[in-house]
Amino acid sequence: MEQIWNVIVIGGGQAGLASGYHLKKRGLSFLILEAGEDAAGAWPQYYESLKLFSPAAYSSLPGLPITSQGKHYPNRDEVIHYLKKYAVHFELPLVYRSRVEKVSKESDYFRVETSTGKTYFARNLISATGSYSRPFTPLIDKQDEFKGSIIHSATYSTPTPFHNQSVIVVGRGNSAVQIAMELSEVAETTLAVREPVALIPQRLLGQDIHFWFKLTGIDSFWKFGKSFANGSSVLDLDGYKQKLKAGNPKQKKMFTAFYDRGVIWSDGTQEEVQTVIFATGYRSNVSYIDALGGLDGQGEPEQKNGISKIIPGLYFVGLSGQRSFASATLRGVGPDAEYVVKHIQNNLEKQNNLH
Repeated sequence: MEQIWNVIVIGGGQAGLASGYHLKKRGLSFLILEAGEDAAGAWPQYYESLKLFSPAAYSSLPGLPITSQGKHYPNRDEVIHYLKKYAVHFELPLVYRSRVEKVSKESDYFRVETSTGKTYFARNLISATGSYSRPFTPLIDKQDEFKGSIIHSATYSTPTPFHNQSVIVVGRGNSAVQIAMELSEVAETTLAVREPVALIPQRLLGQDIHFWFKLTGIDSFWKFGKSFANGSSVLDLDGYKQKLKAGNPKQKKMFTAFYDRGVIWSDGTQEEVQTVIFATGYRSNVSYIDALGGLDGQGEPEQKNGISKIIPGLYFVGLSGQRSFASATLRGVGPDAEYVVKHIQNNLEKQNNLH
């Protein structure tokens, strides 16, 4: 049999890189299997204007600060550059163009089958693939009758194709608001929401809000992390409050149905629109472990704090709300990876003592 690694990490984006950092720091043998051609994760697929809602000073992976420090809010391309640099800086053992297709368990190790035909073996497995490739779009009444365009924010890139259109963005989270704000400059834009957008101040008592998150410890652990992560509070960047107050973009209570030329609002009125963009989040992209039986009925991992409740040796990093509301972010994956890797090392040491 080929080498049995201490750990195989599935996914070479921010969660996989943070895991690799802590695995290397603790001297464990490991590989990171990445489906793409570099260590940028899903970032190259995000819309061009995306920028972090946390300033550079609070937006780094462990061990290497993002280049632009301080109050600056890094954009998408800066993050891509940083992630690639991070992988090289720490000489992490990434295997590119190796999509994991199936994982099974044999005795006390995992068998990991990849798209290249190569199979790897490991005593422990960290799933760090995020959720970008599994966007969630709710089904709305008579959606199939709509003659316009329906897309998910995952495929949105720039506002240019929507110039002079009437566009509805569904959602009230960070991406929904950021996309609607830039669309409102070129298109008649409405945010369709269940509840009004909840804005929180970017700065409090002269400090960015993330300073207070870190000071209070919310960034490192929050027992209600899942509910916090699923919340829709949005930082008031770039004058969002004033723009919403001015009705550009507008906010309206979520529409109840489509018709052929547009949508039907909750008060029964019809509105013609050309495009509806669902910024309605994602689901975990972990279908490759389905055969192990470690997922619930919605395909979400059965886990607590990144440790599988069902499968010994199976771990997760980068899940939304995993240990805090920051868990799926650049600033949150580091502490979660450290927690998981420490658990792995303790288990390996116990196993070695038994032998």
